[in-house]
Amino acid sequence: MSKLSIKAENISKQYRLGEVGTGTLSHDLNRFLNKIRGKEDPYLKIGVENDRNLKATSDYVWSLKDINFEVNQGDAVGIIGRNGAGKSTLLKLLSKVTKPTTGSFKVNGRISSLLEVGTGFNPEMTGKENIYLNGAILGMRKQEINRKFDEILDFSGVERYVDTPVKRYSSGMYVRLAFAVAAHLESEILIVDEVLAVGDAEFQRKCLGKMGDVSSKEGRTVLFVSHNMGAVKSLCNNGILLNKGKIETFGNVDECVSIYLNGGLEKQLNTVYYDHINVPNVFKLNKISIQCIDNLNEELIFEDKEIEICTEIFMHSNESEKYHLTYHLLNEYGEALFSITSTSNVNLKSGKNNLICKFPKSFFQSGSFFLSIFIVFDKRVPIFVEKSVFSFNIVNGNKDLGVFMGREPGFIRPTFEWKNI
Repeated sequence: MSKLSIKAENISKQYRLGEVGTGTLSHDLNRFLNKIRGKEDPYLKIGVENDRNLKATSDYVWSLKDINFEVNQGDAVGIIGRNGAGKSTLLKLLSKVTKPTTGSFKVNGRISSLLEVGTGFNPEMTGKENIYLNGAILGMRKQEINRKFDEILDFSGVERYVDTPVKRYSSGMYVRLAFAVAAHLESEILIVDEVLAVGDAEFQRKCLGKMGDVSSKEGRTVLFVSHNMGAVKSLCNNGILLNKGKIETFGNVDECVSIYLNGGLEKQLNTVYYDHINVPNVFKLNKISIQCIDNLNEELIFEDKEIEICTEIFMHSNESEKYHLTYHLLNEYGEALFSITSTSNVNLKSGKNNLICKFPKSFFQSGSFFLSIFIVFDKRVPIFVEKSVFSFNIVNGNKDLGVFMGREPGFIRPTFEWKNI
């Protein structure tokens, strides 16, 4: 049974807009009087959710509201969401930089956090002195820090400047040393905000590799905030998607990222009708739909079932057979995976056409996908292009993965024929 590392119970954080603290003596007195009477803070009953798109209607805003989750030891959890969703606030509460307004955390082990460039560093002290300072704050003995000291310097790449006050470091050097200290000192929980964006590409890859080792090989817990979805998916096994200060979804990281990139938990439309896509005297696109072949009434599209994409298109041209329909299949990052084209044996004809493209079972990984449509004349000239004309989500099914019990890497997983001769 997995050991619990972090448990968040009813965590909320409220701020008063435009002020430090409560802003008025009367508010402080009201809070104090209610506290000694054993009553609830009166200002917890007011406040609005943290929606940046709406004009403020209250002096109070909930940066986080009713956050509950559990993280097991050794898990790597990616915390994602839009700017202002509450990601950094959650990490600050967990790192005890600030107190929650309501709720509490239960934490098993020491926490090492890297929330912003220079967190926990004294700018007047040298790099070497700050390594020992951070270790002491974590409760480590000098002998333990000595044992890790050379590894920290080697990883950070700032050995030449270790006896220089860190206030003279560049932001990249600062974050290199800060991450090296946080990752190598023996805390049970590592918290990293999006400060890694300061480093160069080589160092970011190095950091991701180290965090992966910390989680998978050393059995330590990692909480990672980033807007780089590729980094989140490569490092983390679970995800927390925050939206307006609340948890929108918590679970498998691939599903969390797909929901985030697809705009939320809105119900998928498996059939989309079009009135605007047409070229006079050539064609009009009527609709595109997707469905599982063996369960046409199922709203969800499962990766372990045969899937077909249906396109209804009306051709006006007398030379309809010279036109071809091509789709580009794109992943959730907008990267083209491959193209699919109507072949010669299913030429377009004048009038209504129903084109069906069938995908074998277990071809797709779970995730979000997009189709861009191209109408091509005489196999050479595209006369019409519409990007991301249709989107769909693939979800996990009851698949038999054979020897590999887990999600394979990549976006698709075609089956190939193997021989042993």
